[in-house]
Amino acid sequence: MHAILGATGKVGRTTITALRKAGVPVRAILRDAAKAQEFSDLGCEIAIADVHDAEALTTAFKGASAIQVICPVDIRAPQARSSMGRLVDTLGEALATAKPQTVLAISDYGAQHSSGTGVTLIFYALEARLRQLDTRLILLRSAEHMENWARLAKVAAESGRLPSFYHPLTKLLPTISAFDAGTIAADLLLEKQEAALKVVHAEGPRRYTSNDVAAAIGSLTGRDVIAQPLPEAEWPAVLMRAGLSEDYARLLTELYLAHNAGRIDVEKDVGELRRGTTELTEVLRRILGA
Repeated sequence: MHAILGATGKVGRTTITALRKAGVPVRAILRDAAKAQEFSDLGCEIAIADVHDAEALTTAFKGASAIQVICPVDIRAPQARSSMGRLVDTLGEALATAKPQTVLAISDYGAQHSSGTGVTLIFYALEARLRQLDTRLILLRSAEHMENWARLAKVAAESGRLPSFYHPLTKLLPTISAFDAGTIAADLLLEKQEAALKVVHAEGPRRYTSNDVAAAIGSLTGRDVIAQPLPEAEWPAVLMRAGLSEDYARLLTELYLAHNAGRIDVEKDVGELRRGTTELTEVLRRILGA
């Protein structure tokens, strides 16, 4: 039995679909029972658990030979970093009690750094906690999801201007479709693993600049679109206007600075690199309905 936490997310849903196509029994772990039907229709066993509830998670994990975990973040949490830290502790506690043979964690590029990476520090903490478990561990470090361009892409389609936190605009950025990340996760779960630890980095078929994103939006919408760098001093206010808490905006600002300094990337000489097949234009086409 493979238990998948975060079943309703793009990554989790894709992993589940691939595993079921391969005939693997799956337990979909959901927070909302109202979303269970589509997974029941796939032949999944259903478990209901909140990621902040160690007892419920332990029950949901019980009896699973392999468990895929995520570490969701609350962008509106007043104390975002401490909230995420508690979540890591809860996951670790539940997994230690459940004792699965294999744990696959959806991690992040830059998770090897212990400081100065903002939001990505949660993945450093997650990896450190999971390394303490007596289980085979797969760390799938995913590049930033292409789907994260959604809000700014819609702004650009309307205004002809794509605001960018990435400087310079010619900086090549590692990205991947969330659906490709889910497929790679399923592949890893289906493969026979003997090593106690496996680190895999995942990104798309190629890297893109902010200028590339603007050009793709322009091509899809039939209008001129140019990328414009957002001044660093404006980042916190822009992020908070988008609904982020002040603390989360600070962590995301730190992450963008780390990106621009080249720290959010593959860890050199560690693990392997797998590539998705989805091009950015395909993702933007879905986002824009073009």
